[in-house]
Amino acid sequence: MIGTLRRRFLLIALASLAGTLALLCLVINLGYRLTAAGRADQVIETLYRHSGQFPEPQLQADPGADSGFQITRETPFETRFFMVRLTGGGEVAEVDIEHIAALDREMVVERVADILEGGRAAGYSGYYRYGVFDQGEEGTVIVVLDCFLQMQAAGSVLRLTVLASLSCVVIVLLLLVFLSRRVVRPFAENLEKQRRFVTDASHELKTPLAIISANTGLLEHMVGENRWLASTQVQVGRLDRLIGHLVELARTEEALPEEESEPVELSRIVAEQGEDYALLAQAAGKTLVCAVAPGLVLRGVTENMKRLCTLLLDNGVKYCDQGGTIRLELARQGRWAVLTVSNPCAGLEPAQLPRLFDRFYRADPSRSRDTGGYGIGLSTARAIVLRHRGKLTAALDQGWVTFTARLPLS
Repeated sequence: MIGTLRRRFLLIALASLAGTLALLCLVINLGYRLTAAGRADQVIETLYRHSGQFPEPQLQADPGADSGFQITRETPFETRFFMVRLTGGGEVAEVDIEHIAALDREMVVERVADILEGGRAAGYSGYYRYGVFDQGEEGTVIVVLDCFLQMQAAGSVLRLTVLASLSCVVIVLLLLVFLSRRVVRPFAENLEKQRRFVTDASHELKTPLAIISANTGLLEHMVGENRWLASTQVQVGRLDRLIGHLVELARTEEALPEEESEPVELSRIVAEQGEDYALLAQAAGKTLVCAVAPGLVLRGVTENMKRLCTLLLDNGVKYCDQGGTIRLELARQGRWAVLTVSNPCAGLEPAQLPRLFDRFYRADPSRSRDTGGYGIGLSTARAIVLRHRGKLTAALDQGWVTFTARLPLS
């Protein structure tokens, strides 16, 4: 359980960090690209308004002032672009390639055709940013700006942010692996104290219960049969069984040592338990139907698997509606063995499902008393499944309650 808690802590922490860094990367890169695109559009707009020329700078340029477009005396020399004027009929009237060296007139015309085919007023054609300006009957002006360096810088920013984010995740993972032991240590200590308390208290209670039982038996021998003494014996027996179940629960919540793990023939165990409980179900006026896939083997404790089947089947027989059918199924799903026990249970509400695995919880207290339950059987079943690195869940569908245990196969 502590190992599971530690793994969940690591997963939640890493998922939170990764999500935050991913959002940060998205904001940085999207913001950078939008800023670069906006600046390119400002350059294109300026070139269009000034017929392919840059006006004289009016103020001293300040790179720290803002991220918008600022004209300096070097701007005409570092900006690569071309302009094309089209007639009202869409024919090429003028091509200005004086400020670009990578394209000749034919290549420019082809690229302009691609831009017009896209039908957009602004966008990218490769690493060229363009703007299309409709002048009505006078025709159309297309300004295309070379944005290779800006897009290359955007790619560098993307790689750097992703690399930095991955480095942060790795560093935090290493720190969490080292520090998570300290984080979960108080929980582990409290859980160990709780288990020790249950075990010690159980042992301490057994002695006075044994004395009470012996004294009650002696009184019965002296005064004869008495319903009060008989009731006392029944309650002493009930307490003794409850103590045994508590000790069992405390032990099954302990981690499974590797040396205690062995190959367990789950198919054989489930089939045998199904045969035994078929008679008990029949005696209770109910029917047990089994479907067990052969050859399923996992690593664990044989007695734990027998106990798991006993608890689920006992719960099914006890709380199945009178005359109903209990279904026991064992199937293989990938690398998992899936054990399910289902039965009709008209009195169960969906809101009660999350609490079924709580200790001493009774969905129907009066009915549980009649059947002799203690409200910890399903808690023990879940502890067994968790001990074997599996998961036990409950579901309610159209009056049928289904308990599903998923266990990893060896």
